[in-house]
Amino acid sequence: MKNFDCVVVGGGMVGAASALSLAQMGLTVAVVEKSIPTKYAPEQGFDFRVSAISLASENLLTQLGAWRQIQAWRHCSYQRLGVWENEFSYTEFNAQDIGKSHLGHIIENRLLQLSLWHKIEQHSNITLYTPDILEEIHQKVEQVELTLLNQKKISAKLLIAADGANSKVRQLVGIGVTGWDYQQSAMLINVETQALQENITWQQFFETGPVAMLPLPGKSKLGGNASLVWYHHRDEIKRLSSLKNSQLEREIITAFPNRLGQIKVIDKAAFPLTRRHANQYQKNRVLLLGDAAHSINPMAGQGVNLGFKDVNVLSRVIASAISKGECWHGQQVLTQYEKLRRNDNLLMMSTMDALYGVFSHPSLLVKVVRNAGLIVANKVPYLKNKALAYACGV
Repeated sequence: MKNFDCVVVGGGMVGAASALSLAQMGLTVAVVEKSIPTKYAPEQGFDFRVSAISLASENLLTQLGAWRQIQAWRHCSYQRLGVWENEFSYTEFNAQDIGKSHLGHIIENRLLQLSLWHKIEQHSNITLYTPDILEEIHQKVEQVELTLLNQKKISAKLLIAADGANSKVRQLVGIGVTGWDYQQSAMLINVETQALQENITWQQFFETGPVAMLPLPGKSKLGGNASLVWYHHRDEIKRLSSLKNSQLEREIITAFPNRLGQIKVIDKAAFPLTRRHANQYQKNRVLLLGDAAHSINPMAGQGVNLGFKDVNVLSRVIASAISKGECWHGQQVLTQYEKLRRNDNLLMMSTMDALYGVFSHPSLLVKVVRNAGLIVANKVPYLKNKALAYACGV
C-alpha cells in the first residue's frame, strides 16, 4: 500500500487546485480522477461549461502557476457588468469604480482544469491515479485507507473530497446534505454574435428567470462569440433543447435583448438547477471542498469561485499549522477551515437565493420594489462598489 500525506478524490478545477497548493507546501499528494481532460487545440470549439473567474480566483491561479498557461490559450476579460429588469432600472458595475483594470475573466472550465493539470504533471510531490475510481473508504485512527478500481489500495493522513455535487466520498463517509431543486433548468448556448461585446457581461431578469450573456474570446465569421445562459421552467428548457439550431435562433432573438444583434447558434446543452449544502465539511480525516460541500444557484457565476476560496483558506490554515509545528491534519485545523468557510458559503448561497426569489416574484409591488432597488444601487456608489468588491473577492 502506498502512503501519502493527502489524497484528493476529484481532479476537476477545485480538486486540482487543492492538490497543487498542498504539494507546494512540501506535502505528498495523490489525485484520484476517473477521466483525463481533453488536450487543448486552438481550432477546438468552445466548451459549454464556462466560468466567470473573479479577481481572487485569478490571484490563486497565478500563485499556483497556472494563469500564464490560460493566458496563452484563450480567455476573455470583462470590465463591466450590466444588470436590469427594465431599461429604466439598468445598473452597471465597472472595474474602474473599485480601482481595477477588469472584474474577471470568462474561461472554459476544461481549460482551467487542464492548465492546473499541466502543473500537476510537472510536480514531483503529486501522483496521479487516472483513469481510476474510488471504491471504498476505511477511516482509522492514524490514517484513512482507500480502495480504488482493481483493488488498488492507498492511504493518507487526510482525504479531500473534491468530487462534485454528487460526491461519492461524502456518501461513503455518511455526511448528509440539505437543499432543494429549483424546478428550473439552465440552457447553455454557444453562439456567434453580430455585435462585439467582449468588455461586458450582462444579465436581464424575468419572472421565469434571467437571461445572460457571457463574452467569449476571438472573432467569428459573424463577428464575436458568446455563451448565452437561459434560465426557465424545466418543461420550457426541454422544449427549447429539442429545437433545431435555426429554430432556437428565432426564439433567442425574441427572448433576449437586441444587444446581441444577429446571432448564429453553434451548439447547446442544459442542466437542472439545484442547491446542496453538506451538513458538515469534515468528518474525522475526511474534508469536503467545492461542490462536494456546497452547490449554489449559478445565477451570478460564483460556484467555482467559492470552491477556489475553499482551497485558499485550506492552504492558509494548513500552512499556518505547519509553520507553528502543529499537526496540520489535526481536528483543530480541519475545524478551523470549516468555521472560516461555512458561514461565507452560506451567506453567498442565501444571497443568490434571495435575489432569485425577489426577481422571480410575480407581484407588481415586489416588481416596483426590486426595480427601485436597482435604481437606488446605481445612485449610491459606495454600496454598489462594496458589493462589487466582495463579489470579486478583493
